[in-house]
Amino acid sequence: MNTEKYEEMRPGTKTVWAGEKKFRAYRATQVPVVLSVAYDYSDVDEWYDVAMNRKSGYTYNRMGNPTVQAFEEKIRILEGAEAAVGFSSGMGAISSTLYSFLRPNDRVVSVKDTYGATNKIFTEFLPRIHVDVVLCNTNDQDQIEREIRKGCKILYLETPTNPTLRILDIERLAKAAKTVGAIVVVDNTFATPINQNPLFLGADIVLHSATKFLSGHADALGGVACGSKELMEEVYHYREINGATMDPMSAYLILRGMKTLKLRIQQQAKSALEIARFLQEQELVASVYYPGLDTHHNHQIAKQQMKGFGGIVSFDLKGEMDAVRLLLPKLQYANRAGNLGAVETIYGPARTTSHVECTLEERQELGISEGLVRISVGIEDTEDLIADLKQAFKYLESKNEIIQSIR
Repeated sequence: MNTEKYEEMRPGTKTVWAGEKKFRAYRATQVPVVLSVAYDYSDVDEWYDVAMNRKSGYTYNRMGNPTVQAFEEKIRILEGAEAAVGFSSGMGAISSTLYSFLRPNDRVVSVKDTYGATNKIFTEFLPRIHVDVVLCNTNDQDQIEREIRKGCKILYLETPTNPTLRILDIERLAKAAKTVGAIVVVDNTFATPINQNPLFLGADIVLHSATKFLSGHADALGGVACGSKELMEEVYHYREINGATMDPMSAYLILRGMKTLKLRIQQQAKSALEIARFLQEQELVASVYYPGLDTHHNHQIAKQQMKGFGGIVSFDLKGEMDAVRLLLPKLQYANRAGNLGAVETIYGPARTTSHVECTLEERQELGISEGLVRISVGIEDTEDLIADLKQAFKYLESKNEIIQSIR
């Protein structure tokens, strides 16, 4: 199978077949895990040519590995990119991409409620190297455009955002960024390439925490950056020297998980919408965040640029942490953990998951309440997940001291 045929495939077929065949060995139907750290060359000149990238091949796993390259090729095809670079984690992909292009006195425009660790890069680490960072109100796209027009090296977007599920208009903001020559970077972790392809909307680089939906099984860390060959050469060089290289066993596990990506996303999105509607009806829920709801502030933008609304739902509980402490332990079909995108449903408050790095004051400034709970919906039967929530809320409502304090 060649690349041209891959490009003709629909997403579900790509997740199964794309990018794998040339990396198989011994007529195996699956990509092997190549654990060797180094590669043997009897011809010293050939070894040199491979090391200098004059000839394809492998010399040392920090530079490249066949199993990792198979993963990179599959996500490259799914995102419609020219090249992709794998990393040891999602934050490895995010930080390496930013540091690949930013220099002292450069300017970054982004939004306030990105993932907590990303926010820390913007507020703590980039200022140390004298990079100017402007964080805009995520719901004010006019403000974002005004800041872009003042000039920036990078426009960094995350959509849907973690954990508030706000939606940014990628095409609109990318057009504004092009007028000032900025590189447009989009974290596509929540949407996945099944629901959204930022490169087709004007982005230059798309990022994923492959640990999440791409893997789908909560057993492998990884990250990836996708984009043009020119930009990815810069990102690859940074990874090569700084060393946030993807482990081949993780690459294999994520490759295996990606084969069911479309099926998982479809079931998770179906359940997520029904859960969001159920939560809207609960007296003890103050707000529900899901872009598939007609009431969502950015619903129309989401409909325009997304093929589906994803498997994450967040909600604010009245009573905040007092209520969270009572509700979460009662859930039966749930892991209470700092992860998302797995086949099992996962619940967690923002203060111990997405924004654990932030102080209470920082979370409040970002509009994240202590009662905000993020649900990463799994692939269980929707009816069972709803029934589980019903019994947990019934228990919560039986706690008179909580109800009285809320009312």
